Amino acid sequence: MNILFRRIDPSADVARRSAVSRFLHHAGLALEPDCETIIVAEAQGAIVGCGAIAGEVLKCIAVAPGLHGQGLSLRLLTELVTLAFEKGRSELFLFTKPENIALFSGAGFWPLAEAGERAVLMENSRERLGRYCRQLTLYRQPGKKIGAIVMNANPFTLGHQWLIKQAVEQCDWLHLFVVKEDASFFRYQDRWALIQQGITGIPRVTLHPGSRYLISRATFPGYFLKDKGVVDDCHSQIDLTLFRQYLAPSLGITHRFVGSEPFCPLTRAYNQRMKAVLSSPTLSGPAIEVVELERIGQDGAAISASRVRKLYSQRDWPAIAALVPSSTLAFLMRLAAQVGETA
Repeated sequence: MNILFRRIDPSADVARRSAVSRFLHHAGLALEPDCETIIVAEAQGAIVGCGAIAGEVLKCIAVAPGLHGQGLSLRLLTELVTLAFEKGRSELFLFTKPENIALFSGAGFWPLAEAGERAVLMENSRERLGRYCRQLTLYRQPGKKIGAIVMNANPFTLGHQWLIKQAVEQCDWLHLFVVKEDASFFRYQDRWALIQQGITGIPRVTLHPGSRYLISRATFPGYFLKDKGVVDDCHSQIDLTLFRQYLAPSLGITHRFVGSEPFCPLTRAYNQRMKAVLSSPTLSGPAIEVVELERIGQDGAAISASRVRKLYSQRDWPAIAALVPSSTLAFLMRLAAQVGETA
């Protein structure tokens, strides 16, 4: 069978995007909105396979049932990897069902973490995660109680600052990780800078750059999982398993600190899942104690980044000033001025 491969820009080619979406729907999958480029395999003008790239993640890979076992999946993967390399992306990941591990292993991908029989994370290197963990060991600090916080800080607030100070008081050392994906309202580089400024003067803290092995819920693909609750659970399981089995042992982390979550049900569920996964006897790696601290409040309500974002949209600077460090306030005011100039 003569098969042609085409590259589609889903934002420009609406008709082909719709055709791909229908093809994936028949395969029990969904086309996710962050797909930048789709590769379509066609035979006699009909779609017989497809795959997409979103950042460094390969996703939405499907082959017509009649062509299973004929090597089309590997050809699609080769086309996707070639596309990724052309975009300068050599470190690639994919999420799929565990039943597909053997298939993708044949294309040079290795499993890192699984969520039961529902999802597995794979990457195109068997050494990269190990190298990253060896780099982390360079920042290991002595002490019996080593803490960690994983923070998005969208943006950095007095609540974040308070959580860090409380954790430092309870630990010999604190490792602070920043979620890297640019899926937040504020860019990663801005969030990093605000955290860096906000922890000035706080002792015994190491600020770590974002890592691909700290997986954002916003970028976790759920195209092969039908239920939103299952997607969230699989994201939690894979993200926390990576932290428990690889990142934490590299730094000797014994405790992970989180703030209580009065607003977002998803974050609240993630915190509960964290307690279960990080203490589970079924996972390798030392158990990690989760310490949940009550958020501080202002004017009878907990300080939250979502509250600050809402006030920012209203340009309510006096209200914002009560919720954020001066460095965050200055950044928000500069940003508002820049937006106003370009509006």
